[in-house]
Amino acid sequence: MSDDLSKRVEQAAQGITLQTKPDERRRYLGSLRERVYVRMNNAEVKDSKLTSLFLQHIDDFKGYTILINGNITDDGFLGDVEAACSKKNISFTLVNNETAKTGPEDSAVLVVSKNAINRQRIKIGQVYAPELPKTELEAPKKKESFWHKLFHGEK
Repeated sequence: MSDDLSKRVEQAAQGITLQTKPDERRRYLGSLRERVYVRMNNAEVKDSKLTSLFLQHIDDFKGYTILINGNITDDGFLGDVEAACSKKNISFTLVNNETAKTGPEDSAVLVVSKNAINRQRIKIGQVYAPELPKTELEAPKKKESFWHKLFHGEK
């Protein structure tokens, strides 16, 4: 314990600060999970429905920062996000360091806050769930009881 404390004091005296939650920061392009509003992974970026959904809701991201994985291979989406952010005056950052990985489940685009917002669901498909068809929203018809049919007849 005292060795750990003395090592920490020595590092602080040299100006070295340890990073909190390094694994989480590697997964979320240098940010923390508690600050993420919306997340898209590299596989979701290739889905045209999800990318258009993201661009459709770009106005919701004012006041946030968009972190973009600079190593993603879909330049069309990358250009569309940059253009939309510039047009709407939303800050964005291209991340090209060791946190920008290209695996299918690695982060491609994150909308992050400066402070913790602790959202339960951050995937694009969960934040902006598709609308249900109108037929599913209608209440099922109430079944008439035997006694109602007997005394009131069927209509």
